[in-house]
Amino acid sequence: MRAVTLLYHDVVPAGCWEASGFQGAGADVYKLDRESFARHLEAIHAVHPGRLATAPGLIAGTAGDGKLSLTFDDGGASALHTADALDAWGWKGHFFITAGRIGTPAFLDRRGIQELHRRGHLIGSHSYSHPARMALCSDAELDDEWGRSAGVLEEILGEKVRIASVPGGYYSRRVAVSAARAGIGLLFNSEPVTRAGRVEGCLVLGRFSAQRGHSPQWAAAIAAGDPRLRAREYLFWNAKKLAKGLLGNRWLRLRTHLLERSGR
Repeated sequence: MRAVTLLYHDVVPAGCWEASGFQGAGADVYKLDRESFARHLEAIHAVHPGRLATAPGLIAGTAGDGKLSLTFDDGGASALHTADALDAWGWKGHFFITAGRIGTPAFLDRRGIQELHRRGHLIGSHSYSHPARMALCSDAELDDEWGRSAGVLEEILGEKVRIASVPGGYYSRRVAVSAARAGIGLLFNSEPVTRAGRVEGCLVLGRFSAQRGHSPQWAAAIAAGDPRLRAREYLFWNAKKLAKGLLGNRWLRLRTHLLERSGR
């Protein structure tokens, strides 16, 4: 199966990057202002006017090749506004919640999560503590991250949590195996690919990550299947993956330093 998934994070008023989600230059680069996000949705709708694919169809294999999904990581407080924008097009998104942040400043509380669920949006785990490098966690730590987060969300929603996304882009097979042990049937990572895989029965899908400054045309081209753009995203992502592997924790410090300098 092939599926196209766009990854977004927080959608905030212009310049108010601290209003929702994780704080700092490293997080802000993934936040869009509301006007830009609205234009993204309009551009996506122009090339994909139909319904979005959602987890039940993807897990069952009935969504079909080429289907498009939208996902939103972190569980920031802006998620309800984001849902309003999606609802205007008749679309439902996947919202992945960092369970350990529920009810803290700039993040959704229990009632907000329940409201998203009531409105038909899909709720999943984004780990419990959002580890900086999840792929380096021990098996016990991975099981705790997925198990605790799923347990918290299941208590809030009153139903089983079957979907999750990997924080920080640090994915490995061990991360997926642990998610499968926690009952996750669909796991999104951040690799910009369309071909799905399976690990211990868990469907694994990649995503194309939107960043501040990405144009509506970028979103539309990804949704429409532009092969050159997808190839460019894939090559850039793998270059970063190589740098992450070579530099380790120094990559995180270097990235933060460069983003803070560019934001001055």
